[in-house]
Amino acid sequence: MQPRTAHRTADDGAVPHPDGAAGLGAELAAVVSAARRRAVRDRDRHTDTAHLLHALLEHDPEARAAVGGPQRLARVLGYLVQRSIGYGLRWQSRVEDSGAMPLVPAPAGPADAARLAGPAGPVAPAGPGGPGKDAEGWSPAASAALADARARARRRGAPRVGGTDLLAALAADPRSRAVEVLEHAGVPARELSARIEAGPDVYADDGGAAR
Repeated sequence: MQPRTAHRTADDGAVPHPDGAAGLGAELAAVVSAARRRAVRDRDRHTDTAHLLHALLEHDPEARAAVGGPQRLARVLGYLVQRSIGYGLRWQSRVEDSGAMPLVPAPAGPADAARLAGPAGPVAPAGPGGPGKDAEGWSPAASAALADARARARRRGAPRVGGTDLLAALAADPRSRAVEVLEHAGVPARELSARIEAGPDVYADDGGAAR
C-alpha cells in the first residue's frame, strides 16, 4: 500500500504545522491546536484563517470583546459554523493564498514548537469522499497571520502574543477567509482593526464584551 503522504504535490501550498505555535503563550497555543482540530473535523486540506478566527473567538474573551456585542459576535460565529454546509465547501478545492507568503513548504520548526502544536500526522489523498482526514498544514495566509501576530506583540513589547494581536493580523489581510467571514457578518475589517488599536476601553464603552 502506498503511504498516504505519497499523494502530496509540490504546489499544495501548505506550510507544515509544527512551527505554528512557536513563540506563542499557552492561551494562543490552545487556539492554534483548536484550529487544527477544527480543520481535521471539517475534512479541510489546510488550516486556514477562518479556522484560526473560529478557534480564537471560542477561546479568547478579549478577542470576542473586540468583535463587538453579543448579536454581532453571534453573526460571525453563525457564518463560521456553516462552513461545512455552505460557502466553505468551495474553499476545499483551493489553497487560501493572499500573496503574503510564497506557495512553498516552510522548514519544520523546533521540537518544542512541535510539542505545543501537536504532531502533524500523515495525510490521506483527496478523493470522492473529500479531502484527507488530517489537515496537511497551514495555508500561506494563516501562516502569515501567525507571523504577523508575533511581530505585533514584539512591537508593543509584550512578552507573549495576545488574542487581539492575532485578531488584528487576521483582519489585516483583505483577501483572507477570516476577513470574508467578518465582512459577510457585518464586521468591517478596517473598523475591527481600529477598535483593536483603540484598546479595551472602547470595547467596554460600547458593550462589546461578550464573555
